[in-house]
Amino acid sequence: MQIYLDYSATTPPRPEAIALMQQILSQQWGNPSSLHEWGQRAATVLEQARMQVAGLINAPADGIIFTSGGTEADNLAIMGVARCYSQPQHIIISSVEHSAISEPAKLLESWGWEITRLPVDNWGWVNPNDLENALRFPKGDASRTNTVLVSIIYGQSEVGTLQPIEKLSEIARSHGALFHTDAVQVAGRLPIDVQKLGVDLLSLSSHKIYGPQGAGALYVRPGVELVPLLGGGGQEMKLRSGTQAVPIIAGFGVAAELAAQEMGQETPRLIRLRDRLFDLLSNVADLQSTGHRWQRLPHHVSFCLLNADGKKLSGKTIVRQLNLAGIGISAGAACNSGKLNPSPILLAMGYSNKLAKAGIRLTLGRYTTEEDVDWTAMVLQQILQRLTPEPALSKV
Repeated sequence: MQIYLDYSATTPPRPEAIALMQQILSQQWGNPSSLHEWGQRAATVLEQARMQVAGLINAPADGIIFTSGGTEADNLAIMGVARCYSQPQHIIISSVEHSAISEPAKLLESWGWEITRLPVDNWGWVNPNDLENALRFPKGDASRTNTVLVSIIYGQSEVGTLQPIEKLSEIARSHGALFHTDAVQVAGRLPIDVQKLGVDLLSLSSHKIYGPQGAGALYVRPGVELVPLLGGGGQEMKLRSGTQAVPIIAGFGVAAELAAQEMGQETPRLIRLRDRLFDLLSNVADLQSTGHRWQRLPHHVSFCLLNADGKKLSGKTIVRQLNLAGIGISAGAACNSGKLNPSPILLAMGYSNKLAKAGIRLTLGRYTTEEDVDWTAMVLQQILQRLTPEPALSKV
């Protein structure tokens, strides 16, 4: 039995996307910037995909800038705004951002920018009052920096918590700051309406919604100015130079359109499976759920291992043991060169160094069944019983 439960890492490309990509590779392979027939056929494919992705988030098609993925979209949002200023200013992010946001923020900080990292509670949730208090508007005082951008992740990939983006964006924009959100984990799983959310910038990724790897998009609200990261031919409304990967973008487009069509049925199904998995594991003394129990991504289940000792039992250990049983999940902590590092997300949520190395994540998708969930819960409990013969006495 093979059970894949790592859909937050990547999703298998859906057959419709693969078929369309094959067709375009053989029939519509032209450069979309060329004026002849071959180029115009490719340009038509490109604009169709732009409309499909825009439809997923209720955006105007000319607000969609195609990128190589969610990481580039995040970088274009952060650095594209920053490069509009000749002097360092102030940016606010949360303390639970994906590294595609936190790393560019560190780089800007090394260049003299001021970065505020908003705290979160033990559920990983940002308090809107903290954002209100962190905003800086010196009203003519040239010696102080303005807050020019706020970037808060919509759905946290490691612990699943959803942020109150509509409220946070309202606070930021009412004070004159641009607002960006990384919606990579939310898109295709929950409805997104950029008009209702009030965001200026929003990042998407193809391979999180059953499209191919190698494509993403940044929604840019009309009127928002960015300085591009790449110099070149001025493709993508002069914001992302380079010949577009038309077949990959086409696969992204059809995946976005189908996700929008199927979300009404698929999202409630995922929520039922998510809650079933939580319920099946709720009495396991060795596990403590992480993230907000209800205000969370519909496909996302995550825990800390309370009896982790860093040697015999860690998040990485569980990933390996489940893999031997044919089940694919992920660990919340980063592992480089064999060294297990505590998760910065769990540390920000108040977990100890020991527990921050003991996170696991199980994420469900369109091919996950109730039988998969039941089997995984049983196997995980057996592994924990074998590796921790003395169960934890409490969950404190």
